Amino acid sequence: MSQMSMSQLLGLLRVHIHRGVNLAIRDLRSSDPYVIIRMGKQKLKTRVVKKNLNPVWDEDLTLSIVEPLPVKLEVYDWDILSPDDKMGDAEFDFAPFLEAVRMNFEDIPNDTIITTVKPTRTNCLAEESYITWTNGRVVQNMVLRLRNVECGEIEIKLSWINVPGCRDM
Repeated sequence: MSQMSMSQLLGLLRVHIHRGVNLAIRDLRSSDPYVIIRMGKQKLKTRVVKKNLNPVWDEDLTLSIVEPLPVKLEVYDWDILSPDDKMGDAEFDFAPFLEAVRMNFEDIPNDTIITTVKPTRTNCLAEESYITWTNGRVVQNMVLRLRNVECGEIEIKLSWINVPGCRDM
């Protein structure tokens, strides 16, 4: 991947992959799930949690943002001898989150809700998602319902990291 210049970079999107809930069984009785997130040419991966349909990853994956492309999240079951089985996917749009980041909040109370994003047919939200001002930064918690699979949800949290020298939003 070519080295992007700081003048193109908007900042960094930290995606905290919290946990999976009620994931699909892909082995005999369980699965060994891990998550991959992709945006444009970037691809990041969590560790594998062995034999668990409700895994807790608690991992931060950080994407460099040049433009707000949709982020695709895929869950796989890790296998030793065969290709890893797909356990569903989801996509999320962080444009509302980016809009909140651009608002430059300072003097508002902690945990103020800035925006509510409602589940629609076109997004993968399982429930309403709140964009809040928490501990001096814009944060969005999401519960994503996995598609192309019989069951499963992934809980994530977005936060923004400003990088000195980046272009202004």
